[in-house]
Amino acid sequence: MRWRGGTETTPRVSAEAARWAIRLFLGREPVDQAEVELHRNHATLEALRRGFAETAEWAVYMRAIRRGDDYRVPFFLLAPPADPRIPWAPAPPSLAAPVSQLCTAAQLDSAEFIAWCRALDLTPNLHRKTWEFCWIGAVIEAAGLLRPGCRALGFGVGQEPLPAMLAARGLNVLATDAPAELIAEQGWAEANQHAASLDALDRPNIVPRATLAERVAFRAVDMNAIPADLEDFDLCWSACALEHLGSLEHGLRFIEASLGPLRPGGLAVHTTEFNLESNEQTFEDPGLSLYRRQDIERLLSRLLDAGHRCWPLNLHPGDREIDAHVDAPPYALPHLKLEIGRYVSSSLGIVVQKAG
Repeated sequence: MRWRGGTETTPRVSAEAARWAIRLFLGREPVDQAEVELHRNHATLEALRRGFAETAEWAVYMRAIRRGDDYRVPFFLLAPPADPRIPWAPAPPSLAAPVSQLCTAAQLDSAEFIAWCRALDLTPNLHRKTWEFCWIGAVIEAAGLLRPGCRALGFGVGQEPLPAMLAARGLNVLATDAPAELIAEQGWAEANQHAASLDALDRPNIVPRATLAERVAFRAVDMNAIPADLEDFDLCWSACALEHLGSLEHGLRFIEASLGPLRPGGLAVHTTEFNLESNEQTFEDPGLSLYRRQDIERLLSRLLDAGHRCWPLNLHPGDREIDAHVDAPPYALPHLKLEIGRYVSSSLGIVVQKAG
């Protein structure tokens, strides 16, 4: 939308994006519609984020909630799962032998990370999003599915490099993202985080365009309503998309539903936002939810009840100096742990194999 003096001339973020930013950055509801309209004057989500990070109210809010020191591991992360059926791996995680695990600095300092960055045409850096793509690739390889002829289904792919990498390895890929009408009010298109066609997935440094077109198809799919005609895939994945589906429960139901299109024994690989600071309170909003340990364990118990196999859960948050650093807006590197509202968050990967 474009406005200037009541006419459409300059871009503005959506009203929902402005409301979401007020809740996230200031920890409160909008005072009135006028405040929402004021913050809509930002042209992009990035400009909106930086604008909030520079306000006096943000500084006061952060001084009130910050701990005054670096991240320290809470006791709830160290205990074994309440459900003894959930496999548990309380050791520093690695990309050489991936399980359901958190992003940590040691993984980003490994030969496997460098190799995956090369395969994905990514610059190695201390950023959790880079880790997410590398971890997903490592899991697919560890499961023996990174081979020609396998069928892969990607959810909420945006403009990520995974479809191109999978095509380069000979897999057949259906890449999906939300229909345009669903993302119009969420700001993903204006932030260049949404795909509307195969063009958004073109990565010539990974795979020739002709090969991409031959092995990758694109389709608009609502992650809250996976079509029944999607079936017989060897694997599916999503990278930090499910926390934006409306609520904590929406995201958990998506993970369960993502097993539907898989063949028996097929692999579901997902990353999401994980609350490293509290197993009780958390941030939940239609635009973003932070998953607590209790939410993840509840999901894994439901999956085990249904006969699926859950890979071991590893909640070791890292033991290097960088693992104690908490990034705050405006975000910069290193960006493994970050402040979202009053909580410390990082990326968690979850792996489930469909009952066979």
